[in-house]
Amino acid sequence: MTDLEALERIKELRAQLHHHNYCYYILDKPEISDQEFDMLMKELESLEAAYPQFADENSPTRRVGGGVLDGFETAPHKYPMLSLGNTYSEEELREYINRTERLAGGQCQFVCELKYDGTAISLHYKNGQLHQALTRGDGLTGDVITANVRTIKSIPLQLKGDYPQDFIIRGEVFMPVEAFRKLNKERIEQGLEPFANPRNCASGTLKLLDTREVARRGLDSFIYFLLAEPPVADTHYESMLKARSWGFKIPDPSRRMVQVANNLEEIMDFIRYWDVERHQLPFETDGVVIKVNQYHLQQELGFTAKSPRWAIAYKFKAEQARTRLLSISYQVGRTGAITPVAELEPVFLAGTTVKRASLHNADQIARLDIRVGDMVYVEKGGEIIPKVIGVDLTARLENTHPHRYITHCPECGTALIRYPGEALHYCPNQEGCPPQIIGRIEHFISRKAMDIEGLGSETVEMLYKKGLIADAADLYSLKNKKEDLLKLERMAEKSVTNLLESIERSKSQPFERVLFALGIRYVGETVAKKIARTVRSIDKLIAATKEHLIAIDEVGEKIAESIVDYFAKEKNIHFISRLREAGLQFETREEAPVTLSDKLAGKTIVISGVFHTINRDELKALLEQHGAKVGSGVTGKTDMIIAGDNMGPSKLQKANQLGIKIMSEKEFFEYFNSI
Repeated sequence: MTDLEALERIKELRAQLHHHNYCYYILDKPEISDQEFDMLMKELESLEAAYPQFADENSPTRRVGGGVLDGFETAPHKYPMLSLGNTYSEEELREYINRTERLAGGQCQFVCELKYDGTAISLHYKNGQLHQALTRGDGLTGDVITANVRTIKSIPLQLKGDYPQDFIIRGEVFMPVEAFRKLNKERIEQGLEPFANPRNCASGTLKLLDTREVARRGLDSFIYFLLAEPPVADTHYESMLKARSWGFKIPDPSRRMVQVANNLEEIMDFIRYWDVERHQLPFETDGVVIKVNQYHLQQELGFTAKSPRWAIAYKFKAEQARTRLLSISYQVGRTGAITPVAELEPVFLAGTTVKRASLHNADQIARLDIRVGDMVYVEKGGEIIPKVIGVDLTARLENTHPHRYITHCPECGTALIRYPGEALHYCPNQEGCPPQIIGRIEHFISRKAMDIEGLGSETVEMLYKKGLIADAADLYSLKNKKEDLLKLERMAEKSVTNLLESIERSKSQPFERVLFALGIRYVGETVAKKIARTVRSIDKLIAATKEHLIAIDEVGEKIAESIVDYFAKEKNIHFISRLREAGLQFETREEAPVTLSDKLAGKTIVISGVFHTINRDELKALLEQHGAKVGSGVTGKTDMIIAGDNMGPSKLQKANQLGIKIMSEKEFFEYFNSI
């Protein structure tokens, strides 16, 4: 066989196998037997081995895995992967529907889909082939898991039909229940610990370095969102049908796994149906996702800092179990917050054995009259930690007494305090209470903060108890204590070297991460980014007044007061000084937004609708580059509205009531070019 003949046969075999894979996994209508499929695959494997010059990373032979990876790189998401808000009742869902339709200016059409209990992935396709697969990560960047995703047979490697040349599509990778049971049976027979549940198993499998093991575990997937420019259809539902024709596995409309709904009753009908029928599915689901169907309304509704306004998840009622409360212990967090914990008689709940559950706070214990020895109801809903939700009073033992909440810190003995309006008690001994000190260090090194690898909770605690670190700043002096580190348990030469290198690398983390790592109360990851990109240096932040801080997007009075209080303490200023001396970044390096002119200075402009010559992000950037502030809603302070197609009726009505000038896309650019 000549090289040309071999190449033609390889192409023919790949096309046939892609087609049969689509028939089997997407259409559920196989055209050939498993034996015939295997024979075609073996022929292709032989030809690719004989002619390695014709290798293709998207060949069907890659489905079986190709060896052991060195690790996972990270890459940015083209579009942020945000999480969904949750709702738990029909009343909450009604409020969401009413609010959404009010913002959209009229009745919306919705799409209902099952919420799969797996792990989210983002897939990038170029020229009809899988180019890259990312995990959600922190929403802005994710781990590159392309090699592992290629082993999942329901994810196409080569598309068919009229697909766009470059697009992103998202979905959920999950482990079918039967595959999970089979895997756990094997692990038990091998004397290994079984996995807790299919969701964790799917997530862990995607991060395995051995692609052959990933292929063996039988992961599956469903696709649920398409991001293409321009959109391939006017609605989400139509886009999903198109994606199915290209080779993607979407929820089956014929089995009512996805459905268009025009009102709350139709949505609730879908929810009630699957709340019962979900137990018959071959995979786990914990709710229903409701999305606005029309893309122009999705664009109009936009996003909050954490989630899209045009989608929400309805969570099915959580599973419950009944067991005995053996005792109540107390945990101290990094902020000094005291959390009561129920120590339980072990009980199996939602795929795991539960021994501990949250009791929230003193008020909750008193409200439920929870007593040691009671039979309690435990629920494991959307939270990682189960919670006690009630007491079986009919089973209460005689001679029990109401629980007396502790008055002093269980770790350092300091008298607890309770701030006005707070539900929790706090230990005020920030400088001398070990769990608070250790907790602040653990927060500092966490992935979304300084991301220092090689430092787990146990290692941090060991370093603190051995006197090698007293706070996070001491981490940067560990390079001078290498000999002391080598004497510690489980700290060999390689692990110590890797740890010190990771600490050194953390010095390049941007200011926004350093600010988050400081652990200022109420300053979460999103707020830290907003502040860092607005204030741009720690010195300006230290000098900022409460009024200046409140003017920053996402910063309210409570956060502003916390920041001012933090920098008013000399010990915190000294701590930052030590970090600065160590070489951490306390200024925003990225360039400030480009200002081209001030021709729109002082104007607040609202954008609404769909545009033709420019997209909304580009228009917003243009306005800001020329001095305008872009508002999200119409208020008395709005100077102008730029209206594209399908402008929200509510915005139009409010603009007319307030007498605000409305310009079309064309009119705005004529005005803009004239000033």
